Amino acid sequence: MSVKPSAGHGSEFTWFKSSYSTDDGPACVEVACAPDGVHVRDSKHAPGPQLAFTPQQWATFVSYAADH
Repeated sequence: MSVKPSAGHGSEFTWFKSSYSTDDGPACVEVACAPDGVHVRDSKHAPGPQLAFTPQQWATFVSYAADH
């Protein structure tokens, strides 16, 4: 898997989504790293709400996801 930057849609973040995701796919999330943590949004509704995670919360999630 690799990542590719996504348009910011007015955001100050640089967003990334998996290269496994296609532009016309049914759903995908985008991730942006920031000094305060990691932000996640729906790629199909970029101006919509975002989730924010602390670095520790994100590390816990990624570790869990990798094991399942």
